[in-house]
Amino acid sequence: MATTSRVPAAVDALLAILRALPALEEVRIVDGPESVNLTDRHRIHVGWAPNAESAVSLQQEWNGAGARTRDEMFAISCYAESRGGDKDMSFRRAKVFELVAAVEQALRATNGAPEAPTLNGTVLWAEVTAGDLSQSMTEGAGAGLAFTVACRARI
Repeated sequence: MATTSRVPAAVDALLAILRALPALEEVRIVDGPESVNLTDRHRIHVGWAPNAESAVSLQQEWNGAGARTRDEMFAISCYAESRGGDKDMSFRRAKVFELVAAVEQALRATNGAPEAPTLNGTVLWAEVTAGDLSQSMTEGAGAGLAFTVACRARI
């Protein structure tokens, strides 16, 4: 079956990678926006961020003469959040950056995981590229970090 985009496979692979990370075992990994359960203290959304224009933005172009393969560049919107009934904003802010650090580490190549940046072979590379911190004091301290996982693929 021919594919016109690596986006669906890459999003699924990113979700699987994050759900398998020991560093995130107490974090709820959400596919897209949250629907009902906002009681979890720590969450990472993949394919959604508050005020994001899209779940994934993408562009494609021919990779060379002959029009046989295409390069695809896309950015997956993500959002990490830490909330609690306390007033400790410093803790929440540090925690949300800890969550994104775990994502970033999972996407880095190592001797033990040389394929890490490829999202299980779905893309040529993936990396955390941007972030936007928000904080609120509604029913306790809360911090959120909208971030982007940028990818490049060949189709």
